[in-house]
Amino acid sequence: MALPDFLIAGAPKAGSTALHAALVGHPQLFLSTPKEPKYFLTDGRPPAPDTQRGPGDAHSAQEWIWQRERYEQLFDAAPPGTLRGESTPFYLWDTAAHARIAAAIPDVRMIAVIRDPIDRAYSNWTHLWADGLEPEGDFRTACDLEDERAAAGWAPFWRYLGLGRYGEQLVSLFEHVDRERVFVVRYRELIDAPAHTLDSIATFLGVEPGVVSSIPGSNVTAWAGHGAVNSGLRMLVRGGASLGRHVDPRVWRQAQRPLLAALQRGPSQRPKLDVAVRRELVARVRDDVALLEDVLGRSFQDWLGDAGRGTFAVRSSLAPSERDASQ
Repeated sequence: MALPDFLIAGAPKAGSTALHAALVGHPQLFLSTPKEPKYFLTDGRPPAPDTQRGPGDAHSAQEWIWQRERYEQLFDAAPPGTLRGESTPFYLWDTAAHARIAAAIPDVRMIAVIRDPIDRAYSNWTHLWADGLEPEGDFRTACDLEDERAAAGWAPFWRYLGLGRYGEQLVSLFEHVDRERVFVVRYRELIDAPAHTLDSIATFLGVEPGVVSSIPGSNVTAWAGHGAVNSGLRMLVRGGASLGRHVDPRVWRQAQRPLLAALQRGPSQRPKLDVAVRRELVARVRDDVALLEDVLGRSFQDWLGDAGRGTFAVRSSLAPSERDASQ
């Protein structure tokens, strides 16, 4: 059977794409294309329509690989002796996936990439807003709508705060996968000390360290502001994504390019999160941060401050002393 030996999980917008890209360069590792097959989010059947009702969800759901045969084929080209892996961030959030993974791959090794939950949520929202899919132009309000959207069947990517409740997620994961087979890495560690962090991951996987030493820069979507023109463009994007469920996903991705180019025509710098909003949202995740500290025996108090860690581009541009000060 050509099943993976390791999985990269964590949360969207927490660095899994950069880690995946870095590990692709290790000759003893083979990582799947596509990067996020989402196989273990399924139970051998396509995603249920009533769980894919958010803007663009049904369109994206066409790309999920739910057939066992197709999933195994992703790893058929792995050279003999290499370790096979794939990266689906939602595997950490989806507790049902934990049992499926453990049953299918008893000796699996998992890398969980976690990031300041408010930074991650804000990055998640700005990504969907800039892509024209997020209809709510206020981040805090979008967070307030999370439970309502989940009840209405919106896909996991819309759970801005829920995806960052790593304490609860790891408690569930450790019920199915032994702790020694789970490597938890912080987003800031990937940026601040990439060579050391990648060596630690290589050692955890049992491959040679010192082979890959850098993390590629993140692909940040250009910012798209408010205004009547952009409001109209967003309506077109959401409408097109809804119609796109009936065609090959590649067709709509190609068709929407001019719309996104027009929508993202402004300055690329994204607005900073208001301190008052951050404080309010930190209060909502404080209990889970405490649980995470208890589960891992590590401090995450820096996540509870008034300032976030910054984006990949901002943080990687800082001098080491400036990064230390921001922790």
